[in-house]
Amino acid sequence: MRETSVRPWTRPHDWAEVVLGVVAVLSPLVLETSTAAMWTLIVMGALVALDGLASLAMPGMVYGEAIQIVLGALLVLSPWVIGYTELTGAAWMSWVVGALTIIVGAAALPVANAAHSRTVGQH
Repeated sequence: MRETSVRPWTRPHDWAEVVLGVVAVLSPLVLETSTAAMWTLIVMGALVALDGLASLAMPGMVYGEAIQIVLGALLVLSPWVIGYTELTGAAWMSWVVGALTIIVGAAALPVANAAHSRTVGQH
């Protein structure tokens, strides 16, 4: 994993973030949602996926993993804040994808730190 963490497009944590984001973006196609729930899932999912792609392209970007953790927390909180807890499928999608995003982002943080420390000396 040490060699993989420095090479772009090879870190499994970041690929997991991209997949989680895409799942959130596509979920309104199969779940009952309100307009607010639909746009929350689409926008938050797109942000998660885009940040995952950025982390894949630039493995030494440590703040990308911190952003994933924040986005995951926002996704977990969104059913209560936006008010779609009564839409069970959409709410559970937010909670599960958000929690998994937090877990994957936290797991990727040490890997990104290691990649960053390896690339700092190369500048």
